Amino acid sequence: MSPTRILIIAHAPLAHALRECALHVFPDCGDSVAALDIQPRQPPEESLAQACILLAQLGEDSTLVLTDVFGATPCNVAHRLVGGVGARLVTGVNLFMLVRAVSYRAEPLDSVVARAVVGGT
Repeated sequence: MSPTRILIIAHAPLAHALRECALHVFPDCGDSVAALDIQPRQPPEESLAQACILLAQLGEDSTLVLTDVFGATPCNVAHRLVGGVGARLVTGVNLFMLVRAVSYRAEPLDSVVARAVVGGT
């Protein structure tokens, strides 16, 4: 079983800022956590193409996708991304949610999802 990977998709510059915070706490998580900042006025199709590349690099069967605002462009891109693959999506990402997910990334995906949700509340 491969460790859970994490992809953050959020409004710029939040995704990369959250990734940097995770790296500050867990310097060894660089290969496990990726970030995609959605730029203003960037076409959703372009964002989705970038997200597909990142998901393929991480592994679509063991990736937790975290996004910021439900119903906003990053969330819509993430929702389209995980449709039909084994990745899971959680919205409302915050720092504690991410730290919990990263700290338990060695566990199976469903367990990491549950821990992330608890961390976010």
